[in-house]
Amino acid sequence: MYISPLTAPVKATVVPTCLSVRVSTTHTRPLLCLYVGTWYELVIEVGRAMDSIMERPMVDGNGGTIGRSKSDQLPPAPASASTAQSLSRTASAETVLSTADVASLSRKSSFGKRSASGGSGAGGNSHGRSHIRKSRSAQLKLDMEDLVSSGAALSRASSASLGFSFTFTGFTPPPQDMMSSAELAPFSDDDVDLEAADTTRRKSLMAEPTLPIYLKFAEVKYRVAVKGTPREILSGISGSASPGEVLAMMGPSGSGKTTLLSMLGGRATAADGCISYNDEPFGKSLKRRIGFVTQDDVLFTHLTVKETLTYAALLRLPRTMTREQKKERAMDIIYELGLERCQDTMIGGSFVRGVSGGERKRVCIGNEIIINPSLLFLDEPTSGLDSTTALRIVQLLHDIAETGKTVITTIHQPSSRLFHKFDKLILLGRGSLLYFGKTAEAMPYFSSIGCNPLIAMNPAEFLLDLANGNTNDVSVPSELDDKVHMENQNLQDTNSKINLRPSAQDVHEYLVDAYEHRVAYKEKKKLLAPLPISDDMKATITSSKREWGTNWCQQYSILFCRGLKERRHDYLSWMRITQVIATSIILGLLWWHSDPTTPKGLQDQAGLLFFIAVFWGFFPVFTAIFTFPQERAMLNKERAADMYKLSAYFLARTTSDLPLDLFLPVIFMVIVYFMAGLKASAMRFFLSMLTVFLSIIAAQGLGLAIGATLLDIKKATTLASVTVMTFMLAGGFFVKRVPPFISWLRYLSFNYHTYRLLLKVQYDPVPDILMTSVPLDNGVTEVGALVAMIIGYRVLAYLSLRRVKASNG
Repeated sequence: MYISPLTAPVKATVVPTCLSVRVSTTHTRPLLCLYVGTWYELVIEVGRAMDSIMERPMVDGNGGTIGRSKSDQLPPAPASASTAQSLSRTASAETVLSTADVASLSRKSSFGKRSASGGSGAGGNSHGRSHIRKSRSAQLKLDMEDLVSSGAALSRASSASLGFSFTFTGFTPPPQDMMSSAELAPFSDDDVDLEAADTTRRKSLMAEPTLPIYLKFAEVKYRVAVKGTPREILSGISGSASPGEVLAMMGPSGSGKTTLLSMLGGRATAADGCISYNDEPFGKSLKRRIGFVTQDDVLFTHLTVKETLTYAALLRLPRTMTREQKKERAMDIIYELGLERCQDTMIGGSFVRGVSGGERKRVCIGNEIIINPSLLFLDEPTSGLDSTTALRIVQLLHDIAETGKTVITTIHQPSSRLFHKFDKLILLGRGSLLYFGKTAEAMPYFSSIGCNPLIAMNPAEFLLDLANGNTNDVSVPSELDDKVHMENQNLQDTNSKINLRPSAQDVHEYLVDAYEHRVAYKEKKKLLAPLPISDDMKATITSSKREWGTNWCQQYSILFCRGLKERRHDYLSWMRITQVIATSIILGLLWWHSDPTTPKGLQDQAGLLFFIAVFWGFFPVFTAIFTFPQERAMLNKERAADMYKLSAYFLARTTSDLPLDLFLPVIFMVIVYFMAGLKASAMRFFLSMLTVFLSIIAAQGLGLAIGATLLDIKKATTLASVTVMTFMLAGGFFVKRVPPFISWLRYLSFNYHTYRLLLKVQYDPVPDILMTSVPLDNGVTEVGALVAMIIGYRVLAYLSLRRVKASNG
């Protein structure tokens, strides 16, 4: 219960087993709002009850009656304490509202609210409800005016029929002109319908028209090669799903649920069988009409919920929508999925706190339904969630299907409430089809073949036990029982161990045979029936033209901004900044004001320059090497949905790192350059900075190429460490006379070219003591070599990604 005073402080006392409220005020113009259940329903009841109370005579302590009067005509207080105590006891005895009455009132309010929001004929019902609300508001205003004008005459003993105790002390009623409708604005029903209107707007978003797609699949098979031997993952799976239905795939782990879902969603190719969408094969244009939610929540860790859905809307929604319309669509999805409270919270991950598991799963679903898909595939959307959150997710899927969309999901051991939410069910076991049909007919079917639970259990648990071949607490069919007896007789002849229950293989074979002989023929016959769709709708599916939501430039700019927001937390973290600053200070202290006028001081400065070349060659390589292996899942997911072109992603990904990669070297060079006493010239300082920048970009390209080629962090790290060590040794500082047969390695080393450029900038001409076997000219050759590495390594990385994409396709 909630009590809100508008103009005066209010004291309330709630008794656990009953409801007793005592209100006192010394101010003028008091108003009292009571919220129990649906608040405006209760206030109307309060007004009517008060009106009836004020019409009956009131009894004083001596048994007389007290007439209704204004507050300035209040009778004096009771003469004796015993009289006041008697009044108090009478009030306490009479002002008890039982818990059952409160619950009944709450149920009435809830029922009235549900009735007002449901049913057909929305227009007429809305008009009727509006008329009722206006009548109630008018009645409420009269009741409240009557209540305030006669508040002084209300005694504690006069509220027995209502269950509340009101006492107004020293109250002077306000003038009539002060009781305006503005003061009663909080009781207006126009404000009450704001949430209902917002809900209607969100419902209309989900109910946007979409192309209905009927999915059929017959005799689908899938094989993989295991150590050169083909292994069948799926063997002859058939079924269908229509718009407005939720099809659930159940089965134990390893039964082929995810494989079947991937093939139906166009993510994998079937070895045999037929999969059709409105009786047409899968086409590239169909990708824009399919939403696929993977089992793992593939999201960027440091983006907020709002940013995640906004970028998805900007990339996936059609070009006909403006940028503002796409952002508004993202906000609509946020409200539709109930994510408004966490819209500014980061997604989070293993090492970053973020949204909860249920909210993260809803964000993944929002990423897909934002395009209003005709087909929605979900791979175990309730895994890892509690039963209540899982029920909300499944109810959301049911609401999406009711708007004419086809929803197909895999599910792992759902609760009984979740189980009955599905329209159709596919039960898989060891890659074979054990049941396909309506969910409500699953238990009667298994009962008809002799499989019944011996104890009360969740239907999903019962079906999974059968799929696993577990017959504990399950009645064994007579055919299986006879087979077990025959096997036991044979075992007795050979003195072997007797089996009391059928084996898992026997149960599996029995269930497969039973389905083939009883149900499979009827279901396959239904698949041959013509669909109630036109040829135009079929032609929409067969189009082989890809539809991009944005052009190349827009894709690049959106991905560039997303990359900056996502990686700024890593690049500009305090740990990395502290690492660079600490290293630069240590270097500045070790080379504090070094003197280049002596040969020893000159060699010391050359060692510092070589360390700078090595450090800013090593650091970017091992930063960039994790780029594509870590984003591989995200890249595959977004590219499978045709969100952007690979070239736009690659260029945006590599260029968005540059501002962040070049921030820390500036801090490093400012500290080291002046502490070490290098040439105090603006031109030499900026040329040194430019040389370090070229080295960083070239080293970053090498890391991108290695990561994109291997796409395995361990392998990429091993190869990168060997490569960087080789480039460092061939850099020209440790070995100045390299043998001719291996001297070509130094031309591939960015450390070598960076070191020579730094020598050229600091010492022109370079002293002979620092010269290598190759003379140093004006530095154009070194700059050209670094630029060639910058371009060449990135082209290699791009081609490697294209190759991986082609192999996946």
